[in-house]
Amino acid sequence: VGAVVALVALMAVYPALAALLGAFLPRAGTFQRLVLGLPACWTVAEWLRGWLLTGFPWLTVGYGQIDGPLGAFAPVAGVHGVSLVTAVAGGALAAAVAASLRARGVAVAALVVLAGVASGLGRVEWVRAAGPELQVALVQGGIGQERKWQPEEREGTLALYRDLTVGLGDVDLAVWPEAAVPALAHEESLFLSAIGELGKARGMQVLLGVVTFDFDTGQFHNSLLAVGPDEGLYRKRHLVPFGEFFPVPAFVRDMLRLMNLPYQDITPGRRRQPLLTAGGVAIGPTICYEDVFGAEVRDFLPAAGLLVNVSNDGWFGDSIAPHQHLQMARMRALEGGRYLLRSTNTGISAVIDPAGRVVARGPQFQPAVVTAAVTPQAGATPWVRFGNALALGLCLVMVLGLLLHGRAHHA
Repeated sequence: VGAVVALVALMAVYPALAALLGAFLPRAGTFQRLVLGLPACWTVAEWLRGWLLTGFPWLTVGYGQIDGPLGAFAPVAGVHGVSLVTAVAGGALAAAVAASLRARGVAVAALVVLAGVASGLGRVEWVRAAGPELQVALVQGGIGQERKWQPEEREGTLALYRDLTVGLGDVDLAVWPEAAVPALAHEESLFLSAIGELGKARGMQVLLGVVTFDFDTGQFHNSLLAVGPDEGLYRKRHLVPFGEFFPVPAFVRDMLRLMNLPYQDITPGRRRQPLLTAGGVAIGPTICYEDVFGAEVRDFLPAAGLLVNVSNDGWFGDSIAPHQHLQMARMRALEGGRYLLRSTNTGISAVIDPAGRVVARGPQFQPAVVTAAVTPQAGATPWVRFGNALALGLCLVMVLGLLLHGRAHHA
């Protein structure tokens, strides 16, 4: 309870920071503050939330436009760019009501311009198809968190994933969720070898989540293992505080251990890791909430023709959080102009196209296989080329413009 209260209090600092920055802006007119100053301050505060103290970029305002007209700005300036134009649109709406008569006309004109630009951007093809279609399958075991790591459940879990995979048809790529194998990789080496042989016999690449242990360093890694025709390994880079590592003193670890709570740190993987492959297509992998960090997904682009995320949203239960996580994954596909395959333990497993649309999805809390045909993509969106620089640069220009206007007005 204390940890949740602390998290909420910390997250509340960021909108407070946006308001504080806005309060220090020059006393310009209502229109300038609503349309330039406050949107820029809000966007910068959201950006800071995404990387300070390891970052917690959950539910940035821009995600709300994934199905809206302003989502067309995502391939250009990313989710922070969408947040900015959304805040500008909100400020313009407010100015159209609260500002002076002349400013109201300018606010309406600004809304019309935003709508026109969004419509034009929505028609732009930022990327192109590269290579033949791949038949893909997302294998979801539907095993809840309360059962997942019970020793008596291990054999049944392995048999379920094996049988679901054996039952697949002509598939080029099968993706199992995060930690689908409820054991350390070396403890189930025979099972993993058998899945690899199955993949080789069928020409089917299998990506599966498993925790690995490095005997040389004594380190644990949350990993995505590739078996079948191509072998590879990706180690999760961005870990969850208090979920995968514990930035606490030794006596707190002792308390966690005594309460039978997790206390052992997982080690992050290197920032630069080789891409995984399937059928000659390079794959950009992420594990769990790594897919809410757009800048880290961008590390794999434009080299990757396909994005894959494996996750365990079973922690969230039957709440709104799995739906929110899917929404954020959709934004990553839209920003990067790539298909994104999202395989989860209990849902929502989904195939997302380069426009951020869900083309296939599975049910929650039950075993399922989600299949689709996807086309690898090539090319780079403006966001892939420039990242958050466009959105943050525009924020800087807006604030400078407001400061100059305030100085001229004061003079």
